[in-house]
Amino acid sequence: MGGLIMASTINADTTNGVVVTSDTSGEIELQSAGVTKAKVTANGLQDNNGNSLRGGSFRNLLINGDMNIAQRGTSVTGITGTDYYTVDRYRLAVNTMGTFTMLQDTDVPTGQGFTTSLKLSCTTADTSPAVGDSINIQHRIEGQNLQHLKFGTSSAESLTLSFWVKSNKTGTYTVWFYQQDDDRQICPTFTIDSADTWEKKTITVDGDTSGVIDNNNGDGLRIGFFLGVGSDFTSGTLASSWEANVKANRVSSSNVNLADSTSNYINITGVQLEVGEGASDFEFLPYDVQLARCQRYYIKITDPAASGVAAGGNSARNSIFLPVTMRATPTVLASGTFNFYNGSGVRTGTVAGYYPGISAQVVQLDFVLSSGFTTSQALTLFTNNGNQFISSSAEL
Repeated sequence: MGGLIMASTINADTTNGVVVTSDTSGEIELQSAGVTKAKVTANGLQDNNGNSLRGGSFRNLLINGDMNIAQRGTSVTGITGTDYYTVDRYRLAVNTMGTFTMLQDTDVPTGQGFTTSLKLSCTTADTSPAVGDSINIQHRIEGQNLQHLKFGTSSAESLTLSFWVKSNKTGTYTVWFYQQDDDRQICPTFTIDSADTWEKKTITVDGDTSGVIDNNNGDGLRIGFFLGVGSDFTSGTLASSWEANVKANRVSSSNVNLADSTSNYINITGVQLEVGEGASDFEFLPYDVQLARCQRYYIKITDPAASGVAAGGNSARNSIFLPVTMRATPTVLASGTFNFYNGSGVRTGTVAGYYPGISAQVVQLDFVLSSGFTTSQALTLFTNNGNQFISSSAEL
């Protein structure tokens, strides 16, 4: 109710019409029949719960924050290293600190519109991390998508990170904002208060007036969730404002260790990074839009169909045009046995090599065939039994 909050009010009263009540708080409440519907504060326009009413499309600087796209697969076990394993755009780094399972989970906060989350579970514990050990989940953003932040100027914009999180492991966690071009960091913390309970967290950091993000397709800004570290990361003074990157200042000395028990897990979803102070409601994008955004960095084609030609002998060359332009010339991987059809007969073939014509828009592959076609004869490539795939990666 508006009367419980000190602020100037504009109330559409059902008896007296519009009633204006003023005070010196510097805030304005917009009410209907005495019930606050919106507020104008120093952080902008908000609803009655303090959520930003900031509008506009693609305000979330992160991709796949609802964890809905998982082209590589939904579950990977036995993780002891660093890679993009399951949910697109979320890179897990395990540096000699236990063993984990990562999966796309259906456990989500009730009534928030989410259908999936990222879950990380410890399967081999490490109760005494060595000094350089660490576990973190990162999201990396292209520099050319961040120029409106105006970093490196006196007008640098604040950023607000919001997300839903659940874990059995209560306590302090550290978020690493890292700007690679000028090697700078700021490291706020958040606390999981109740075990096994979905909680929404909101973190606002100032813009960096010193470090400049380059205008290119490289690594412009990283958001990292640290889930456990050795003393190399905690022995200094936690970076509470933007500063030169120092490993010792990166993680809170109170940070939890998610690797200290095989009972430990963490789920996260609804991750959103936006310009300004205060979090707005999560921006849900259509599945096809989100998929295309993920495919700029990784594409997995499980049912390829492409034209090509017989290259002489038992060989063929096929071009596969990618559904989107990738961030850069990708690294290509193909697996399985494919079929080739010349209009009258079928041959099987496996990948012999990757032709130098690979680009951000097309992948060209050389195949060795079970038997030959006539040189320069047109061929169509298609799958054999559904177990084949061709992937292209241009991840940051």
